[in-house]
Amino acid sequence: MDKQLLLDYRYLRMARIWAENSYCKRRKVGALVVKDKMIISDGYNGTPSGFENVCEDENNVTKPYVLHAEANAITKLARSNNNSEGATLYVTASPCIECSKLIIQAGIRRVVYAEKYRLDDGLQLLRRAGIEVVYLNPDDEEKLKDNETESTK
Repeated sequence: MDKQLLLDYRYLRMARIWAENSYCKRRKVGALVVKDKMIISDGYNGTPSGFENVCEDENNVTKPYVLHAEANAITKLARSNNNSEGATLYVTASPCIECSKLIIQAGIRRVVYAEKYRLDDGLQLLRRAGIEVVYLNPDDEEKLKDNETESTK
């Protein structure tokens, strides 16, 4: 397996672990922004700073002010000295259209995601903007490693 693919799987696994920080019950999503092999920002879906950590209402519907993992990671960058120009975003679920707009504006050039969402308008927008979009299932990594081991025997 090539080095970039190994790194992609590794960062996606890390994004999955980061998603565990989310207080959301319906779906936990994690995101990492990586530039020059360094994690420069991270995020998970949840409520804005200072709000109660409850993402769903009494009917189990996500509250409208809950931030997506990508939005949290990108806005965290805005409060730092880091720059996301040319970076890669690793996210556990494919970006929605609103997050895709932020990704484009942040100068991120590559998005690697692990789960396909039922809507793909965000992915279409990213591709239209010339951003490389890569789908990887982290569960496939072991199968690929096993196949490589078999082929070297």
